[in-house]
Amino acid sequence: MCRLSAITSSDYISPMENILSLETMKEGHDGSGLGLMLKDLGGPFKDLKQYPILSAICSNRGLDALNDFMKAQGFKEKMTWAPSIKPVAGIDRREHYVAKVYDYPESYKDADTRTKEDLLMQTRLAIRAMGEPDQSIFAFSFYPDVLTLKEVGDPLAVGEFFGLDKSDISAKIVLAQGRQNTNYAIYLYACHPFFIQGYGTMTNGENTAFVPIREFLMGRGNPGYMGYNSDSEVFTHILHYTNRQLGYPLHYYKDVITPLKDAELAKRSDGAAMKLLKRSLRPLCIDGPNCVIGFTPDGSVFMVQDAKKLRPGVVGGRAGKKFGLMSEVCGLDSAVPDRDKSTDIFPMKYDMVIIAPQAREVKVWNQLHV
Repeated sequence: MCRLSAITSSDYISPMENILSLETMKEGHDGSGLGLMLKDLGGPFKDLKQYPILSAICSNRGLDALNDFMKAQGFKEKMTWAPSIKPVAGIDRREHYVAKVYDYPESYKDADTRTKEDLLMQTRLAIRAMGEPDQSIFAFSFYPDVLTLKEVGDPLAVGEFFGLDKSDISAKIVLAQGRQNTNYAIYLYACHPFFIQGYGTMTNGENTAFVPIREFLMGRGNPGYMGYNSDSEVFTHILHYTNRQLGYPLHYYKDVITPLKDAELAKRSDGAAMKLLKRSLRPLCIDGPNCVIGFTPDGSVFMVQDAKKLRPGVVGGRAGKKFGLMSEVCGLDSAVPDRDKSTDIFPMKYDMVIIAPQAREVKVWNQLHV
């Protein structure tokens, strides 16, 4: 199993808080990798929220190619941030870890949000295709106010390697996964969290329905539904497809991935519509066990399990201050030690826990009670 640590806060926090939470859950991951995704950024990015950030790892040759490509596409670089690397035993340093902030090409500056999002996704995919054959470029995300860091190694060691214990990098939403290398070779594109157009998710579990889900998504005609070096990447794309492309409310994500039985649907006020949804999106039904944690473009953060509910998950915190979404209670104790533990939430198979932006409030949405 992997271990998941997500924190959503009304104040800026260091990603080291998530990494230290992962350290308390160390028996659940083997230290084969760390993925970090930060949203609603502080520090050097605080005043650049409207500009897209390209998070990438490059070789010397890859960085030159990236710079030439972005210039040719009309993107103007405003700032480059790079972690202060500290050599750590067992972690092989790559040549460049960068987060490049760009201004949009002139022809896109007045475009609507969706048009800009499509441009950023297409650009990221082009960069990935350019660098993937020789691994000269890894492009993880390209979007405003989102930063991604990934590397192979024990999470605590990787945090030290990136200098995060001394860095001013911060965010109000941080997702971190300590990976256990199971089905796939250690490859950075297989490392959670995954991202597409403002949506990010990470997963602990095994997605045994991966192949039919992948085939359905790849048949939607969206170029962003690709890659799939991990069977968990489809969870991000299902979220994107359900919420952004089809326009359904966030809680319907739960209905899509774990549809109710017809007898259960008959008791819901929207049961007739849900039966049609279940029938048309049946290929997106998951078969776990899985625990999924993610965020949406507006800053909502959620946790959901599949119907088997065989992966641990707990949510707790203080409304208006901070919430942690963790694989284990010890991780939550590390992240939010001063919470009222009697209000901790252990979502069951029908539940979806949704935390409002800025950690304003937490709600438990239950599929049976609509």
